[in-house]
Amino acid sequence: MTLAFLSSLPGLPFGAEDIDNVNLHTSDGMVLVLSLIIAVIMFGIALEMKVDDFKTVRHAPKAMIVGIVAQFLLLPAITYLLTLALGFRPSIAMGMILVACCPPGNVSNILVYRARGNVALSLSMTAVSNFLAIFLMPLNIAFWGGMHPEASQVLQDVDVSAIELLFDIIVLIGIPLTAGLFVSSRHPEIAKKVQPLVKRFSMIFLILYIVGALASNFNAFINHIALIAVAVFLHDTLALLLGYGIAASFKVAEPNRRAITFEVGVRNAALGLTIALATFKGIGGVAMVAAWWGVWDLIAGLILSSWWAKRPTGDPVDSTIEARA
Repeated sequence: MTLAFLSSLPGLPFGAEDIDNVNLHTSDGMVLVLSLIIAVIMFGIALEMKVDDFKTVRHAPKAMIVGIVAQFLLLPAITYLLTLALGFRPSIAMGMILVACCPPGNVSNILVYRARGNVALSLSMTAVSNFLAIFLMPLNIAFWGGMHPEASQVLQDVDVSAIELLFDIIVLIGIPLTAGLFVSSRHPEIAKKVQPLVKRFSMIFLILYIVGALASNFNAFINHIALIAVAVFLHDTLALLLGYGIAASFKVAEPNRRAITFEVGVRNAALGLTIALATFKGIGGVAMVAAWWGVWDLIAGLILSSWWAKRPTGDPVDSTIEARA
């Protein structure tokens, strides 16, 4: 089964233009601005981290290991299979693989709190996942993208190597996270004062950037939004189901299941968009998948967390990991 038949359905503008040949209009200066915004966001995430967040690996190994394996192994693998099964265009397939390889952002922590999940586990998993992503993200993109019969062409066209991806991700993730963790560990009083401002203003600038990028690429977005929406809906739903399903299969407590669900299902799509524009040269399907993922991921997360908020977990939060919000 493929999605090729969708292009012939009335009312769906899939056939207006080959999405693989679309390049979003953006300048080197604007890509640099977005990169700086993402670096500041990652710095803000690290300001919330504590060294104790990493000790969860020892105190609650099963929940942590299940979540990490689901994020960095199972989600990219299932994404790879999904793109093959449904026959997405090369750039869309590459965009989905890119997003699947991204770490979670701090939005996942907020959703876990709303869903009455284990917030402490979520915070710890976000911390561990983001540091692991420095090395695992470029390897996963190169491996799954390079092995994909369609998406591999995108990698070849833009001449992207794992080393280049590693360098970009060290700049976008590694340096800001390390700097933020240093400040939060050595100067916690400064981190506490600065973090809300960093978080607020970086998100405002990110929203303004996305609105501006959408306005300058409005026609391309409208021409392909239906197909992108289908791809992202299926992908995001699968990611959330994977998170809960793998946690349930290992019989972790319900609060931990909810935490793992959002840690696996909520990706840092803004980071993916930055890489799509900077490294993948703004190729239509790659960039549009990352951009729409950020929108739909939040909508789906809010719906699911609101539903869970009305339902008791039935299990206490692990005694070794006290929730802190």
